[in-house]
Amino acid sequence: MLNYLINRLFIAVLVTITVSIIAFSLLRLSGDLAAELAGDDATEEEIAQVAKAYGLDRPLYIQYGSWAAGALTGDLGQSIFSNEPVFGILKGAVPTTAKLAVLALALGIIIAVPLGIIAAVYQNTAADRASLVLAVFGQAIPNFWLGLMLILVFGVALRWLPISGQDTLLHFVMPTVTIALSTLPQIMRLTRTGMIEVLQSDYIRAAYAKGLPARMVILKHALRNAILPVVSITMVTFGFLLGGTVVVETIFALNGLGFEAFQAIIRQDFPVLQSVVLFISVIYIGLTLLSDLINAQLDPRIRLS
Repeated sequence: MLNYLINRLFIAVLVTITVSIIAFSLLRLSGDLAAELAGDDATEEEIAQVAKAYGLDRPLYIQYGSWAAGALTGDLGQSIFSNEPVFGILKGAVPTTAKLAVLALALGIIIAVPLGIIAAVYQNTAADRASLVLAVFGQAIPNFWLGLMLILVFGVALRWLPISGQDTLLHFVMPTVTIALSTLPQIMRLTRTGMIEVLQSDYIRAAYAKGLPARMVILKHALRNAILPVVSITMVTFGFLLGGTVVVETIFALNGLGFEAFQAIIRQDFPVLQSVVLFISVIYIGLTLLSDLINAQLDPRIRLS
């Protein structure tokens, strides 16, 4: 297990460094950042002053080294638009996105896993078909449309829920439902597929032959092995949600990571944008590593391989 952990950590660090280089480099492929920041009517002297002020006159490898070294200590530079520390901007946005991600993923799992189990146990029945219809429905509806419909019905017409803000849990009800419906299909289908495969295996037939209760066989023996791919996709989905859902956060006026990234693109605020990309990448990589370790703990064959 120790060798497996060291190997995965090495890969995670290598991927993080690679992603940071790509994120840093891509933002500089769009042209002369100093000229864009200075404006269309800027003179050569003004462009040179802007380049010097933001360190854009130095070689790219020195710019990257300075930024990467600062990132290791929490110094991500300052926003060009607001002149605030980028770390402070991320620190203010992360709690909102994290709360939304946890609530949406929890709701999706609570609904999707039981539906997947029911669909597998009662395969090719009305319950199975209804679950698949719900999965298709959840995957087909765009987030922005569902969010707007929820606002019109529950926020404007019925006035049951607030349509914007992030002060209370009520503000997160509609965004949570909007995102949860999009996370539900994949988790439900993976649970169903995994359960169907496991329920047809010999050791499950042996468990039934021994007279074990169906609930114990399904929940204790079958689900343990069927849940492995679900753990992986759940971690990846959680990383995606922590990266911020731009459309949902914008519709419901939630000041999260997705909203900050969107604003940074509009404002050409490259210190904020490259830091958001790096943060999201680190979250993805960290959760993927955690997923690998959980799967290795659940399935000894992974550790041995």
